[in-house]
Amino acid sequence: MKNRTRALALAGCAAALVATLIAAAPAPAAPVAPGAPAAPKLASVHGGGTIFFPYSPKDDIRFTVDAESAPWTKPLPVPGLEKGLPTDARGRVTIYHHYAEGGFTGVAEAEVDCLVTGGKTATLTAVVKTSNVGWEGKRIGISVQDGQRGEPDRVGFSWAVANVDAKPDGTVAPGTVGTCMSMAPFTEVTKGGFKVTPAPLAPMP
Repeated sequence: MKNRTRALALAGCAAALVATLIAAAPAPAAPVAPGAPAAPKLASVHGGGTIFFPYSPKDDIRFTVDAESAPWTKPLPVPGLEKGLPTDARGRVTIYHHYAEGGFTGVAEAEVDCLVTGGKTATLTAVVKTSNVGWEGKRIGISVQDGQRGEPDRVGFSWAVANVDAKPDGTVAPGTVGTCMSMAPFTEVTKGGFKVTPAPLAPMP
């Protein structure tokens, strides 16, 4: 009788345990309606690296990029752009430049506002929020190429070698940078690297 009572008690505990596990199990995912559109894939760029800039070969220049698409999230007070742009994005860019001559180190942090990809190449822009070189409020453009088949990653940027507004009278002025505008990734990454996740432009909302 004692053995039978113990067996019944163990059976009761096992049943209670099974009931607890069933109750704690996550509910099955809701079925996707046939023909329902899949969530759009979002583009992104993540990583950091040191580049070799041929006009300052002794300088230590580094970029860190964490950017993700956020389509149609930045409304603009312009007819037709009330919902924003398909290239709207969020994230942060950090630029570090130590000048070998003079020992000065320039640093800037910028907030990403635009991102577009084509294959393993991305172009993005960001507005500088803090810096020690007087760049606050300036929009900068950066391009990143995720090297494939053993090729190095590459980075381009909208200052230093381009983006000069030449006037008809022969004078020059710094050019402005529009959203997602940069130049080809013309420098090689010598340390570190970037991952570009490409995606097509988001559909109209």
